[in-house]
Amino acid sequence: MQDDDILGKAYDTQLMRRLVYYLRPYKWQVAIAIVLALAVSGLEAVRPYFTKIAVDVNIANNDKEGLLTTTILFFILLIARGIVQYYNAYLTQKIGQETIFDLRMEIFSHLQKLSLKFYDKNPIGRLITRVTSDVEVLNEMFSSGIVMVFSDVFMIIGIVWFMFSMNTELALLSLSVLPFLIYGTSLFRKKAREAYREVRLYIARINTFMQEHITGMLVDQIFNREKKAFQEFEQHNAGHREANIKSIFYYAVFYPSVDLIGAIAVGLIIWYAGGNALQGSVTIGTVMAFLQFNEMFWRPIRDLSEKYNIMQTAMASSERIFKLLDDRSFIVESESPQTFTDIKGKIEFKNVWFAYNFESGNENWVLKDVSFTINPGETAAFVGHTGAGKTTIINLLSRFYDIQKGEILVDGINIREVALADLRKHIAVVLQDVFLFSGDIKGNINLGKEDISLDEIKNAARIVGVDKFIESLPKKYDEEVKERGSTLSVGQKQLLSFARALAFNPKILVLDEATSSVDTETEILIQSAIQKLLSHRTAIVIAHRLSTIQSANKIIVMHKGEIRESGTHQELLVAKGIYYKLYLLQYKEQEAA
Repeated sequence: MQDDDILGKAYDTQLMRRLVYYLRPYKWQVAIAIVLALAVSGLEAVRPYFTKIAVDVNIANNDKEGLLTTTILFFILLIARGIVQYYNAYLTQKIGQETIFDLRMEIFSHLQKLSLKFYDKNPIGRLITRVTSDVEVLNEMFSSGIVMVFSDVFMIIGIVWFMFSMNTELALLSLSVLPFLIYGTSLFRKKAREAYREVRLYIARINTFMQEHITGMLVDQIFNREKKAFQEFEQHNAGHREANIKSIFYYAVFYPSVDLIGAIAVGLIIWYAGGNALQGSVTIGTVMAFLQFNEMFWRPIRDLSEKYNIMQTAMASSERIFKLLDDRSFIVESESPQTFTDIKGKIEFKNVWFAYNFESGNENWVLKDVSFTINPGETAAFVGHTGAGKTTIINLLSRFYDIQKGEILVDGINIREVALADLRKHIAVVLQDVFLFSGDIKGNINLGKEDISLDEIKNAARIVGVDKFIESLPKKYDEEVKERGSTLSVGQKQLLSFARALAFNPKILVLDEATSSVDTETEILIQSAIQKLLSHRTAIVIAHRLSTIQSANKIIVMHKGEIRESGTHQELLVAKGIYYKLYLLQYKEQEAA
């Protein structure tokens, strides 16, 4: 909300320098666009001069041939202006689209590099807004703001020059109403700025509300909250409407005021020049030209007021975008990373300390001096109460977060010294909360990796036992998958994620509550497959159901971020510690059932 409330200045030099940087690849196109914009302004500004020649020279002297020549030249001028304006509009829009494409790609690339710590703190809706609406605001500035400002300013200068060259007294009289315009424009900017801030704030509230309640629609419907949610949305929407109406009011007052000031200038010209024309000191053509100049003068004034709003919104959007791009919440990679040539899968944690909010100064340790070793081909199971630090272990192994103290080694190499892509390609993780992308079945198994063939996909599906379900679908492996796999059951999604992990043939396999949401029959199927899958692989299994990990080579019991017990199933039962109590608790629950 606070980020979306940022309004910014109408012009910020530092931000503008950074924005202009994105125009560098198109500097020659920008230069041509500026030249074309100046040409359009020049051709526009010279039009009333033809009126003066036609009236004072051709008509006054009854020169029909001269009038025809002037008319033809005027017609050529209009055609030339139209052609130049067409190419100018096309080129500026093309520059805008190219620049916005580059900026969007940079933002998305930046988002892919940010660590999970960043996403823990930032709502998804806000990040989507940065890539969509904020970037689109900059498109308006790039395509019609920067270049067209040159056009408007040059047109005003050209008109003023022609006016003074024709008649100084009439020029001064025409510009005598400018103080009123300056005062009105200043007042309008202040009020429009306040109204715009309010509109942006309500847009942020609506976006946040919509994202939250569409995602949580199931809860709204289960607990009959539709009416309450509707009332809350109505309040936000009504606030947005009123804020827009307020801004419309200021526009509705400002633009007629500009027209009124322009009309007063016209009246002054007619009053002063008309009398002098009758006396012969001012020609009729000069009066007509000045009336046209006056009309043309106020048009770019109105345009510049509109450009002010474009620039202001662009500065606000660019401030939010650059705040995102300046965020350096990266996992820092080694400048000369080591590579895994033939990974065995040995995992070592040495005196590891970790806290999610370490940077804030609150050292609330999630892991405290954790040390263990998992040899190649072994299966290690982690158990413990919720919040003991089990899932944190696999997050650190995949280096989604960096530890504050200690070392994590894979095959004796510190994972900080290995490229992230190289590390993660050897680790496959099956999470409890499965995410499926929109697309098809096979695309959700190989994730678009072309070197994983259809036969390998089918083999992975067969091993985990999901092949029968896929073969029963009308399009089989080409069957469409809706957003987040909404048409599939939780068990089916978990089986697909299991096949996905196997298709990548990892040396290290991580199962985080991978069987917690499947029925007994499916769990038996997976457990049977796991015995084949874990062969020649190092595996970490996190499970609350102790029955699923009894065959593990090593069971590590965690409690409040520390390792309290370690051993086989039988050894831990004999020790009668935490694991023994957990086992008895689950055994009693099963007996009662």
